Amino acid sequence: MLSEERIKLMTRLASYDSGEGKKNLAIAKFFRSDYIGLQILKAVICATIAYMIAFAVYIYVDFENFMLGIYKLEIWDFAKQIIKYYVVFVVSYSLLVYIGFSFKYGKAKKNLKRYFGNLKLLNSIFAKEEGDSDR
Repeated sequence: MLSEERIKLMTRLASYDSGEGKKNLAIAKFFRSDYIGLQILKAVICATIAYMIAFAVYIYVDFENFMLGIYKLEIWDFAKQIIKYYVVFVVSYSLLVYIGFSFKYGKAKKNLKRYFGNLKLLNSIFAKEEGDSDR
């Protein structure tokens, strides 16, 4: 006989498995440090590209003043300032990425733990129903 509790549990498990579960399984196949490290590496690459684009736009917008002041400009001081802003930008962005993906990894692990617990519960319901039907 069909159990209403079993059907609800199976529906919940199937819904999770076809939606959020796929993403969580992809996350959980990594160790925490590997997953977060990969995300930070991607973030550093993206932040570098974004910084270069922003710097190019900054120079392009004020190109006339930049060219007029280039002879007065101390190149090494200018380069140090650019590198300082770059480092601050990348470190800040990487810190935000670290925090965000730490929470995401923790949430994925927690949801998977609940999912596997529900699978065990479903298995015990099946075993219980089979035991009752054998009598």
